[in-house]
Amino acid sequence: MIPMMVEILLDTPEHESITTLQEVVHTYVADTTGKQTIYQMIRLTEEIKKRGGLPAPPLIYKDQYHQRLMEIIINRLEGLRNGSFLPGEMIVPGVLEALTAITDAGVKCFLASGTDEKYVFDEANLLGIMPFFSGVYGAQDDYKNYSKKMVIQKIIEENHLSGPELIAFGDGYVEIENAKDVGGITIGLATNESERAGIDLWKRDRLIASGADVILADFLPFSELWDFLMLED
Repeated sequence: MIPMMVEILLDTPEHESITTLQEVVHTYVADTTGKQTIYQMIRLTEEIKKRGGLPAPPLIYKDQYHQRLMEIIINRLEGLRNGSFLPGEMIVPGVLEALTAITDAGVKCFLASGTDEKYVFDEANLLGIMPFFSGVYGAQDDYKNYSKKMVIQKIIEENHLSGPELIAFGDGYVEIENAKDVGGITIGLATNESERAGIDLWKRDRLIASGADVILADFLPFSELWDFLMLED
């Protein structure tokens, strides 16, 4: 997403240096992580206007982003379909064991993403994690009537939850803030996506600032966290 946006902004009449644009884009993409992709594209159109450009509608940029993303990940998706890639190679370490422990304890799990719902369902099925979730939610074309805040409220109402009965895991500030707003427990995942090991310090700082109660690099130490949460219960 960031390279695409920088490329587009470099084509505006009053653009800054590529280094400055990379910093600008990285910041506002991070600020909207967890929201639907369309909001990041709305912000892109605003940035184009600031630099004297004439932007296309946000949905055009969203479609362009998904097309570029598919070109990058198509081999991974096909690899999962034909068995040349294993799901364990594509997910955060320890997550399957964590989901198994949670669901075995009779706790309902829900998945909410800012990615379009059709992609969320496809990838969740390919990764073999769909059976763990009682509900899966993804972005809608009618984006104003979907948000993680709405999903959280729906989960709370339908399951008659209150306060710390809701536990949210996420790597974006949106779900952390939304869960904290209703008194939930929040686990920030400061995952290092490129190396699949260790903590991303920049993510960690953002998640702490958003109010995360606990920070994890991945789910490998989940058993200790689970014991702690059960004691809290």
